[in-house]
Amino acid sequence: MAASDRTLRAFIGYDMKRALNVVLGDLGSVLSGFGLRMTTYSSLVVIRDNPGLRQTRLAEILVIERPNLVLILDDLEEAELVTRTRAPDDRRAYELTATPKGKRLCDQATAAVNEHDIRMTQGLSDEEVAALHRALRQIELNGRTSDDPSEIPRP
Repeated sequence: MAASDRTLRAFIGYDMKRALNVVLGDLGSVLSGFGLRMTTYSSLVVIRDNPGLRQTRLAEILVIERPNLVLILDDLEEAELVTRTRAPDDRRAYELTATPKGKRLCDQATAAVNEHDIRMTQGLSDEEVAALHRALRQIELNGRTSDDPSEIPRP
């Protein structure tokens, strides 16, 4: 008799974990071609899209512990993809901006991530992809409490 994960397959979380493992493996391969990891790419995108964003806010948006974020930003800064400057109104805070090099790399990586997304959702209609996004966002929302400080409004 062959072993089976039939009982586990009844759980959404198990199917999500299995799918996420495949998605992350492929995404890691895509991003490595740009010298990025998922955390550095995600940070770079949010910084590019929000010039002058403060480190604290970036940590909230990406739900990353601040000490871990410092290491990510060190990598991005060392690669000359972002700059950190002291906030004029608070010397303890830093504002983040993507450099021209960072913007170019981000655009290239985003095009590749878009291709990755298309590959991962092959066989799904546009409506099914939209429904998947809505379902995943609802699951995320269900797992948060209203007093969760890391809750970030999403469109």
